[in-house]
Amino acid sequence: MKLDSAPLEISGIPQTDIELELKDSNDFSLTPAIAQPVQPLVAENPQKQESVLVVFGTTFVTIFLAEIGDKTQLSTLLMSAQSHSPWMVFIGSAAALITTSLLGVLLGSWISSRLSPKTVEKSAGVMLLVISLMLFWDVFTSH
Repeated sequence: MKLDSAPLEISGIPQTDIELELKDSNDFSLTPAIAQPVQPLVAENPQKQESVLVVFGTTFVTIFLAEIGDKTQLSTLLMSAQSHSPWMVFIGSAAALITTSLLGVLLGSWISSRLSPKTVEKSAGVMLLVISLMLFWDVFTSH
């Protein structure tokens, strides 16, 4: 007995290739069908583009604000004043900051491939807390 409810074509395979036959009342046999590979849909995702810009903007603002007035900026200012070669100091300090940032990104990428984001987040919080406590301890014991 053949069933006539099958669609005319399933992913390029004609109906004659896909037939369901009833041998017994409880025994079904399917004619083998050839599996077609599924092609992923690639579409431009504006939300992905925005998230890249958000990550860039957040990183830039965070690092920019963190670096204003710190030891690195003051050292660069003094080196520029002493050397009378501000562009060489700029190139040297920019190369150093890029290199340290690269090391941070590579290390962060390596850590994130081995630990969950939640573990990394908690570990960073604990490390910052320990550093803060050490700084407070140093301030209170130095007087």
